[in-house]
Amino acid sequence: MSPRSVISSARRLVVKVGSSSLTGSDGDIDHDRLVSLADALARKHAEGTQVVLVSSGAIAAGLQPLGLSTRPRDLATQQAAASVGQGALLAAYTHAFGMHRITVGQVLLTADDVTRRSHYANARRTLERLLDLRVLPIVNENDTVATSEIRFGDNDRLAALVAHLIDADALVLLSDVDALYDGPPSRAGTSRIPLVRGPQDLAHVVIGGSGSKVGTGGMTTKVEAARIATAAGVTTAVTAADRVTEVLGGEDVGTIFLPMGVRGRSRRLWLEHATTARGRLIIDAGAVAALVHRKKSLLPAGITAVEGTFHDGDPVDVCSPDGVRIARGLVNYSSAELPSLLGRSTRELAADLGPEYEREVIHRDDLVVL
Repeated sequence: MSPRSVISSARRLVVKVGSSSLTGSDGDIDHDRLVSLADALARKHAEGTQVVLVSSGAIAAGLQPLGLSTRPRDLATQQAAASVGQGALLAAYTHAFGMHRITVGQVLLTADDVTRRSHYANARRTLERLLDLRVLPIVNENDTVATSEIRFGDNDRLAALVAHLIDADALVLLSDVDALYDGPPSRAGTSRIPLVRGPQDLAHVVIGGSGSKVGTGGMTTKVEAARIATAAGVTTAVTAADRVTEVLGGEDVGTIFLPMGVRGRSRRLWLEHATTARGRLIIDAGAVAALVHRKKSLLPAGITAVEGTFHDGDPVDVCSPDGVRIARGLVNYSSAELPSLLGRSTRELAADLGPEYEREVIHRDDLVVL
């Protein structure tokens, strides 16, 4: 099967659209663009494809009602704009898909939610059930409650992680640029890159762009999202929103990134790509070998130093004696509690402090080796 036919024949498909593709010159939501996107996805839905839409635009939709001309820089105002705009955006999608008798469901995610074991399973279960019921989920980051420390950072990365979460066949990233080019698209002589087989195909490509005045992404974030998705075995396409019908039909538009990994769900991809470390644990050489080679959990005996301020359940980086990051995981102790436990066995800690201390600092299920 050709890479483009993987997109057109996908049984389960994630499509991401950026704010710049949904807004007009005034920064407000352009309903004609939104309806055109909904029409294209509705056709795939009618063919039996399970479609998940990851949509930016909540903050953009809130700008005009709040009297703002550009995306706010401070987090509090972004959250206020998202609060105002999220309802308007969902109402527009509900109406547009309703014209095709398709029910939509809103799913708001935060990175903090879906990296914790029970929440990750719940997010996956919710999306699976919505798809089973022939509902079209509309996913966005929960900007109204996300903080600067617990954000996906952009919806391109969120879409890649959602594609992995639901074991999608393909991911399509839509923006205002029609493909990845071997140089700045505005420069004469640059050419579209139709196919990326692996990192070697991008070794000499200059990738830039920081997104529009209403968005946060650019081609850099799309290439990074493609790297995450293809590492999870998901074929990925990048093209312009106005070419959505063509790319979903398997036509030669945009850029296709071939999968490099094996499909299959694992929270560890989320731990690696959806979290920001709140601190660091420095470990000795023996603990490095236990984590990397023997696939063990991290115990207090192997930790030599604690850096940063964090709480039980927060993501932290695990570093070798020379400070090189080797893993990331969710810690079971706070930074205030942990220093007094260093270098001691769990059996000794349980005897001195009680059975609740006979636990790992980071359990293997909550640890990803980088």
